[in-house]
Amino acid sequence: MTIESLLVILLIGAIAGWLAGLIVKGYGYGLLGNIVIGIIGAFVAGFILPRVGLSIGAGIVGAIIHATIGAVILLFVIRLIKRA
Repeated sequence: MTIESLLVILLIGAIAGWLAGLIVKGYGYGLLGNIVIGIIGAFVAGFILPRVGLSIGAGIVGAIIHATIGAVILLFVIRLIKRA
């Protein structure tokens, strides 16, 4: 893995985490937290979306949308766990 690919992963994670925080109101975790939420969200979406038959386009925008969907799912699960 090169430095450039690592920076792209971190950038996409940060944007996806930030967007998910806006969509799921009340969940802001700061820059580092948003990066972690976004990266974990990308893994969650990579696991769930193909199983339901949903495919998102390639490229940076597709990766951001993909990671944001996963991050929103992750934040909803975190919200459910905190309420229980």
